[in-house]
Amino acid sequence: MSNKSAQKVKSAADVPVPMMDDDDDLAEEASPAAAASSSAAAVSSSGGYGPIKRKDEGQTDGSVVFRPVEVEDCIVEAMEDDGVGSGDEGAAKGPYVKPDFPALTPKEQGIRNQLRRIPVPPQRFTPLKSAWMSLIQPVVDHMKLQVRMNTRRRAVEIRSSGSTDDIGALQKSADYMKAFMLGFDQSDAVALLRLDDLFIESFEVKDVKRLTGDHLSRCIGRIAGKDGKTKYAIENATRTRISLCEDKIHILGSFSNIKLARDSICSLILGSAPGKVYTKLRTVSKRLQERI
Repeated sequence: MSNKSAQKVKSAADVPVPMMDDDDDLAEEASPAAAASSSAAAVSSSGGYGPIKRKDEGQTDGSVVFRPVEVEDCIVEAMEDDGVGSGDEGAAKGPYVKPDFPALTPKEQGIRNQLRRIPVPPQRFTPLKSAWMSLIQPVVDHMKLQVRMNTRRRAVEIRSSGSTDDIGALQKSADYMKAFMLGFDQSDAVALLRLDDLFIESFEVKDVKRLTGDHLSRCIGRIAGKDGKTKYAIENATRTRISLCEDKIHILGSFSNIKLARDSICSLILGSAPGKVYTKLRTVSKRLQERI
């Protein structure tokens, strides 16, 4: 079997392979004799291996010749902008036009006139009467709302009008009036109309610790301090506003600042000395200044 297979392989190797006309050039290039002769000629002529830069351009001995190439001056041409993706005019020339939808008015949204009613506590009637004009001015001029005092219900009513642009203006104005009824000054409560990240948090002393009688009075005294010193210190350190209404405490400010003020007040309710609270407030105020 081995002799027969060897004869078959040998006979197959002896059979010449037919070649095309284009294969003659490839055969000449691939022949070892031609490669050896060309390499020998290059080595003999140059004295070594590798390409050589020659000055004579007329050499035809098969060696590699490098000729310097002259590059023409580079000319920068400014192309005209086709306008696609640049501005409103370019958007119009583009493959599609960007849609422009104006904001819907409350009438187009199908929202009818809404009403908010804020009850007035008995102790706030006199301050409300004295500060009525300055209180309703930002609501009427800037928020474009209608305000009236309902003496029968003893409440302030705020209603949206046809010229009201912002839907959230009604709720902001209601929070603004409610802050004034809780005991905050008008200059402090108006910040609710200008800023969006302000809130009011209310809690009672009994939510922290159940106190009665003289213990409750002393607790409120610790929170207020002599001539309001402790309360003002907490407000200035935490950048909040605090309103004390008997055993109820209302805090106006941002979320993080309300938390700091609430922690200080809870420490006073639980019996901490004002000196310890002042020390903690110094640390808190420094931390807030570093953030800025």
